[in-house]
Amino acid sequence: MIDNILVANRGEIARRVFRTCATLGIARTAVFSDADAGSPHVAEADAAVRLPGNTPSETYLRADLLVEAARSAGADAVHPGYGFLSENAAFARAVLDAGLTWIGPPPAAIETMGSKVESKRLMDAAGVPVLSELDPAAVTESDLPVLVKASAGGGGRGMRVVRSLAELAEAVDSARAEAASAFGDPTVFCERYLETGRHIEVQVLADTHGTVWALGERECSIQRRHQKVVEEAPSPLVHDAMRTELFDAARKAAKAIDYVGAGTVEFLATDDGRFYFLEMNTRLQVEHPVTECVTGLDLVALQIRVAEGDRLPAEPPATRGHAIEVRLYAEDPAAGWQPQSGTLHRFEIPGVDTEFALGGEAGLRLDAGVVDGSVVGVHYDPMLAKVIAWAPTRAEAARRLARALAGARIHGLRTNRDLLVNVLRHEEFLAGRTDTAFLGRHGLDTLSRPLADERAVRWSATAAALAEAAANRATATTLGRLPAGWRNVPSAPLRKRYLCADTEIEATYRAGLRVDGAEVVEATPGRVVLDVDGVRRAFTVGRYPGLVCVDSALGAVDLVPVPRFTDPDAALAAGSLVAPMPGTVLRIAVRAGDTVAAGDPLLWLEAMKMEHRITAPADGEVTDLPVSVGDQVEPGTVLAVVTPKEQA
Repeated sequence: MIDNILVANRGEIARRVFRTCATLGIARTAVFSDADAGSPHVAEADAAVRLPGNTPSETYLRADLLVEAARSAGADAVHPGYGFLSENAAFARAVLDAGLTWIGPPPAAIETMGSKVESKRLMDAAGVPVLSELDPAAVTESDLPVLVKASAGGGGRGMRVVRSLAELAEAVDSARAEAASAFGDPTVFCERYLETGRHIEVQVLADTHGTVWALGERECSIQRRHQKVVEEAPSPLVHDAMRTELFDAARKAAKAIDYVGAGTVEFLATDDGRFYFLEMNTRLQVEHPVTECVTGLDLVALQIRVAEGDRLPAEPPATRGHAIEVRLYAEDPAAGWQPQSGTLHRFEIPGVDTEFALGGEAGLRLDAGVVDGSVVGVHYDPMLAKVIAWAPTRAEAARRLARALAGARIHGLRTNRDLLVNVLRHEEFLAGRTDTAFLGRHGLDTLSRPLADERAVRWSATAAALAEAAANRATATTLGRLPAGWRNVPSAPLRKRYLCADTEIEATYRAGLRVDGAEVVEATPGRVVLDVDGVRRAFTVGRYPGLVCVDSALGAVDLVPVPRFTDPDAALAAGSLVAPMPGTVLRIAVRAGDTVAAGDPLLWLEAMKMEHRITAPADGEVTDLPVSVGDQVEPGTVLAVVTPKEQA
């Protein structure tokens, strides 16, 4: 029997495993980097061991430190979660060699499936349909488009789509560098790229007694940068005959490598029902909650029981209903998916029925790695939470999930929330017509459009101004009961300016019943109610240093107060390119004095385990390059100055 589990991970997945441990009466041991010292998973553990440093290579990728942490805390088992060392055979062996229980598949199975090149060859031999591997050096025009993929790891890192031979060399070099940084293995390969494939995967679970379950399929076709953002079970594409073939292929894959534990066999499918093996993830998947919702199983509990030697029943339970999960990221989709960092002042999803566990026959589940006040740094993936809706039908699940997300109060960081709501409400999504090109085909500019329209922004700015004025009156030492903007003689209205994205909005207010064409029903520091043409609208207002967050049924609006006076010395030189996010300068392609064309790469930043290319905005000369490889930069740091041709 397992008594104490160390989770060799962080954030949401550590909290998820701890939830099951608490249910089973198992002690919980956490590990944490310096950046994660205040994280919720640390507070929820019975014991926590510090891993000195911040970067993954210093902390969560150090097998020796993790094994020593388990020993020092008295843990007798290790759960790897997902990412980091979860698919590292050497780590699994180190855990076993230390006399600890490994809650995962045998190291040999991890090793076999850890190489996407070797695993494809093995699956082909086992009778599982595959897309043939291509040597990057042998790719020809007739092979295009191709996908460059890292042999190790996943999560969209080390992957590049190539549509012309001229792009291939740079894509291979970039993928190798990213794969080496993320997984410690620079090996890459190519395969034919299906522009409109459907990403279908089968959850498998196997015990040590020869039983292999296929627990249902998930569809994860809606992706950004080859990383999933919307997942659901079952797939709207898969019919009964196709499901039988998928399950048979998944079981063949698991049996071919004597698999034990939870794993996922991933396929790329076409609309006519053909499918091809992509890879096998030898771990729990991020999207496992949708399978838990439709089967009623606790997959983490089953992982633990299998590791303890328990036997699975001959057949898995039948599925029921439909579940949809979305990944809520701290990122700006409209700005090239730029990851965001900083303090999450408020994090509230309305209508949540349960966290990290199953509810009743239907409901809303939240698996979050953050709470109010959490600091999102630059060292790890920017996923904040997974929100999962489970209902009798797909349409009901989509509606419930969209409603909850639209009403969420997320203050301090930009997120992909509005994009997720727009996807869930899109007619093509509701019709089940999803594929890996969904975001590109329907237009990222449209899908990432804010839920709050122009009038909602204007009313939100008015509410922000009234709430601030009410707060000022509430703390006033004299005449504090007077209404905001009150004057005892006729006067011009008071004005307050805000920036919403790049647009400046001016709100006007004064004492009285109407402001900006709306009747003021209520105005307190945290809540404003306006009556507009007979319809009452309530706005909740959160104020933080340099930021005002206004939430209403019309959509969330983030406002930056504009100071009355500006510092002229703060202006940047023309042509300055600034860091869009905190990160590390990874590579530099130019030198001061070089001539560049618009779109030419100047340098690459690494942030949140992804590479971000900084390009020349126009033809010109690099007149300043104040950074070097390895520099840590903050948002707004000048990276380079490109002087346009006519000015150079």
